[in-house]
Amino acid sequence: MKKFTRMTLLLAAVAMTGMVGCSSSPKHESTGQYFDDTGITTKVKAAIFQEASLKSAEINVETFKGRVQLSGFVNSQADINKAVALTQAVSGVVTVRNDMRLK
Repeated sequence: MKKFTRMTLLLAAVAMTGMVGCSSSPKHESTGQYFDDTGITTKVKAAIFQEASLKSAEINVETFKGRVQLSGFVNSQADINKAVALTQAVSGVVTVRNDMRLK
């Protein structure tokens, strides 16, 4: 019976460690959030790439907990506005921070 109790306690400890290790904090994402943010980043980059008027190589996209940051140097204010609008239309985007600058 002692072996069963020890094994049960060990399994419970491992399970609790796994749950705590995958949780998020204000500065760190959980594993699930990381994959969600990777998907959002990919969708935003694809939307920007498909827009012929934008040069996707000039716009950097970073996502943290659904908050997307756009940065880079673009040719016009219209390009900035278009990139922000495309980003806001992507599902899962919570907010957009525009750090793009004009060349």
